[in-house]
Amino acid sequence: MGPVDWIAVALAWVVAAVLGVVFYGKRATPRGNLVLHAVAALLLLASAAMLGHMFARVGEATLAAKPWLYFMMAGGLALTFIGPALFITAARREEPIGKALFDWGYWLAAYLAMGGIFWLV
Repeated sequence: MGPVDWIAVALAWVVAAVLGVVFYGKRATPRGNLVLHAVAALLLLASAAMLGHMFARVGEATLAAKPWLYFMMAGGLALTFIGPALFITAARREEPIGKALFDWGYWLAAYLAMGGIFWLV
């Protein structure tokens, strides 16, 4: 395992947060309960850090030879873990599936953007 690129982690975190503001607008900006937004920011940082750890486990040589892995692995997590979890939760709570699909779209875009940041850095 190579070292985690903490600069890429920080940049990926910022890009995913900005993308959240683009997707969710005012709902993504802190007002009212700042603790919830702080926890959300920390959880988003944990997501970026886990991507960094995952890419470090794969190794620089493999990623240099197969750069599509950044997008395949990051997007794959959003498509096969996060999205289904959102969909299942919405179905069990009998919430609108459209809302879950919108959230799934955000997470797919965020993970692909974070994968792109790791690839660029």
